[in-house]
Amino acid sequence: MPRLKNEVAIHLEKARDSAFLAVETYNRPRTSFRSGGYIVMMCIAWTALFHAIFFQRNRKPFYRKKSNRRHYEMLEGDKRAWELSHCLAEFWGAAHPPVRLNLEFFVKLRNKIEHRSMPGLDIDIFGECQALLFNFEDILTTEFGSKYALNESLSLALQFSCNRNEHQQLAMRKLHKWLAKDITSYIDAFRSSLSAEQLQDMQFSYKVFLFPKPANHERGADLAVEFIKYDVNNPDEMARINHAVALIKPPTTTIAQVTGPMAASPGGLPVRIVTDPNATAVRAIDYDVTHPYRQMDLLKRIKELLPEGISISTYDLTAVRHAFNIFERDEYYHKSKFGSGQYSDSYAQWIAQNYADDTQFFVNARGRYYEDRH
Repeated sequence: MPRLKNEVAIHLEKARDSAFLAVETYNRPRTSFRSGGYIVMMCIAWTALFHAIFFQRNRKPFYRKKSNRRHYEMLEGDKRAWELSHCLAEFWGAAHPPVRLNLEFFVKLRNKIEHRSMPGLDIDIFGECQALLFNFEDILTTEFGSKYALNESLSLALQFSCNRNEHQQLAMRKLHKWLAKDITSYIDAFRSSLSAEQLQDMQFSYKVFLFPKPANHERGADLAVEFIKYDVNNPDEMARINHAVALIKPPTTTIAQVTGPMAASPGGLPVRIVTDPNATAVRAIDYDVTHPYRQMDLLKRIKELLPEGISISTYDLTAVRHAFNIFERDEYYHKSKFGSGQYSDSYAQWIAQNYADDTQFFVNARGRYYEDRH
């Protein structure tokens, strides 16, 4: 392998060091600015990686003056370098693969959380954070070879407990609810703007289950952690993994045709699995059926229901969602642990009916949303 140019080597070293610092920050147990610190350092790492790639391709990643393309723009005595968002456009052009979508997600998120402590978001964006690191190493090794891979120096972070207290997670989210309103709105809006295929792509968000791996032969205990590649080109392997996930995911159930005082229980009726054929029937909820719309689909559906010529935007939907606390209304809104929000058709009908009753419905919702944020 030929020796790297000096400019390439400098930026490549910066990229790798920044990635190591990002992971170190994220995996440090007592860090409160976990995701924030990780995202900032990974954006630096990606920017340096792109600059190294451009230098390797004999392209100088600096802005040129519009008045004279032979000269570069200067910023505090230095050539003004391309920032990360510009690097994405230069690297991919008009293409928007999941790797780029993942980076675009973090570029805007970094600008929102750079000066805030948001531990309540760590759980929600873990999948995107993990994909950000895997994608970094994929492009790093593709462009410069496996000798620059990070995996020889990184290991799986140890877990303090195999249990996750849902009450603690809920309390943390409530604590940061008002501080993070604009950030959570951004995350929901970005995820909702993606297609189901993009949202489920491992290069956008890498989702995992951790479960014990028993050793079924003498040498089986040697490998404590094993990563299995989720290869869309291997349907048999995908089916096997999906089957394993289905076995460990807890099912969601609801009561069918319950009568009496328990039917009005605000917390729902708890159930347990029994073999008695006379027991109350339960059924699994398929939220892809009951709540089929993500935000862009919802917007399209509402426009179909509104009078012709009425224009609304995703901002209107965000305002309505917050003004009327739709997050708490299960019949209208559902959010899985790792996915974006989903909406029912009855919610679209509810919005259209409210506009029919009051043409200032969206105006009033925007006003309430603005007052809550300020």
